[in-house]
Amino acid sequence: MYMTQEINACIEGALEVGASEIVVNDSHGTMRNVLLEQLNPNADLISGSPKKYAMVEGLNEKFDAAIFVGYHTRMGTNGILNHTFHGRVIQTIRVNGNEYGEFGLNAALAGYYGVPVVMASGCDLLSREAAALIPSIETAVVKHTINRTAAQNVSIQRSHETIKLKTIEGIKNTNKINPFIIDGPFEVEISFIHSGQADAAEILPVVKRNNFTSITFDAETIPDVYRYIRSLIMMVGSVV
Repeated sequence: MYMTQEINACIEGALEVGASEIVVNDSHGTMRNVLLEQLNPNADLISGSPKKYAMVEGLNEKFDAAIFVGYHTRMGTNGILNHTFHGRVIQTIRVNGNEYGEFGLNAALAGYYGVPVVMASGCDLLSREAAALIPSIETAVVKHTINRTAAQNVSIQRSHETIKLKTIEGIKNTNKINPFIIDGPFEVEISFIHSGQADAAEILPVVKRNNFTSITFDAETIPDVYRYIRSLIMMVGSVV
C-alpha cells in the first residue's frame, strides 16, 4: 500500500507537468508489490518476474525521462537496506573498475537508450549516491539513515508532497539532466558472498574465475552487461 501511494504521488507530479504516457515497472522482490486496484488509472503497470531487464523492464528510447521510486544504496555502504540486487549473493559489482549498485546499473541501462534519470526517492544516503553519478538529478529524501534497518522517517503526507514536488522539478529540468552513460567495451567483475556462488557462476562459458569469490566477464553493450548480471544472480541465488 505505501509503495503504491508513493508511486501515485510521483504520477500526480508527472501529470501536472504534462506527461502523456506513464509506465510503472514493479521492481522489488517478486515484482508483484504494486496494487493495481489502487494505482492511478493514468498509468500502465508492468508486474511479475522474471523479466529480461528486471527493474527497468519496458524502458526504451521512446521515453523522455525515468524516475526511480523507493531506491536504496548499494551493498557494502551505509543506507537503509543497502544491497545490490540480492543481499545474500552479491558483495560488489564493478564495471570497468567502478563499483555500482542498483541505481547506477539501472541508470546506465536508461542512459544506453538516451533516457535521463531525473528523480530518485529514498534515504539521505541514496540521494548522495545518485547525485555522485548524476549531479543534476532531483532527489526526494523520505527517510534519514540511522543504520541498515533503522531510520528516521518523514511522515507519509510529507513524503508524498516531496516526491510529487521533486518529480515536477525533475521533469521540468529534463533537458538539463544528462543520461548516465558508461562507455564500453565492458569488463565486469562480480564479487559474491562466498566461494560456492563463484563456483556456480563459473559454469557459464563467458565467465572467468578471478579469485575464490569473484568472477569476470566481458560484454560489448550495457544491455548485455545487465542481462549477464541478472542471469548470474538467478543461477547462483540458490547457493546460499
